[in-house]
Amino acid sequence: MKLIVPALLALSLLSILFAIGLGPVSVDAATVMKIIASKIPFLSGSVEKTWTQLDENIVWILRLPRVLLGIIVGASLAVTGVAMQALVRNSLADPFILGVSSGAAAAATLGMLFGVFAFLGKYTLSISAFLGAAASITIVYIISRVRGRINMTQLLLSGVVIAMIMDSLTNIITLSAPNALGLHNAAFWMSGSLAGAKWSYLTLPLIVMLICMMTLMIRYRALNGLLLGDETAGTLGFHVARLQKLLVIVASLLAGVTIAVSGSIGFVGLMVPHLTRLLVGSDHKRVLIVSALMGGILVVWTDVAARMIIAPQELPIGLLTSLIGGPFFIWLLKRGSRT
Repeated sequence: MKLIVPALLALSLLSILFAIGLGPVSVDAATVMKIIASKIPFLSGSVEKTWTQLDENIVWILRLPRVLLGIIVGASLAVTGVAMQALVRNSLADPFILGVSSGAAAAATLGMLFGVFAFLGKYTLSISAFLGAAASITIVYIISRVRGRINMTQLLLSGVVIAMIMDSLTNIITLSAPNALGLHNAAFWMSGSLAGAKWSYLTLPLIVMLICMMTLMIRYRALNGLLLGDETAGTLGFHVARLQKLLVIVASLLAGVTIAVSGSIGFVGLMVPHLTRLLVGSDHKRVLIVSALMGGILVVWTDVAARMIIAPQELPIGLLTSLIGGPFFIWLLKRGSRT
């Protein structure tokens, strides 16, 4: 653990540096460093400008916000996966198991294709997606409550049902699309992408991720206890019902905010926590930190592949994570059947 975290931190920084320079138009790492340094107040005066304005625009306006958003999105999805797997005590759970992504997709497509949320201004897409995600999880939470506590079976089943309903609504909306361009944009967004990243998109996801991460880290012992079962966790002195509510809120908030800025990027929250447990064990004090770092690195490099495979066009990042995650999911199932 003492070596893994510093190594992953260093790899994250290197990933940011090199991922910024990769794309249809390449910028070498030294130039990237100079451009970034020139934007730092106490370093700007000592950096000689040897790059073009085009390079600066590519690095500072287009790619740096995108790469940083990838780090935040990947970390958020991985941490959400950890929270969900602790909640349902199943390593095959993922951030979207409660229908969050389906609700976000339904609201976002409604806004994109029919302008229902146009009054929200330039953040129409993000806010409408978050509202859809919040509506879905609220319905699931209400259905799953039994005698003031969350019934885990009903939580999972209601999540599946609400996801199916929201997916049906999304299909109805897309089939009624008034134009082909709007339908293409909606399909691209639903597949997950960081293409629209801006500096203004970073603040809220970063704040939410840090708050939720700190909340979970403070309660890592309770998360460890929850893996042993509700009764065992209760005998250890943890308030199980309160912890379950907290995990639902944290997972929903993280997933909702993440989907709002990047669309649905699947399998990150499934793969990363499981790989982390194979690497550092099941102690959530380690799992949360390592998962966040690994998730960020994975999304950044998947995004690099998404914008280079068919350059100058882009692939939705969610398609690539699914291509990777699908075989991984099958491997998990087969591995579990042998133990």
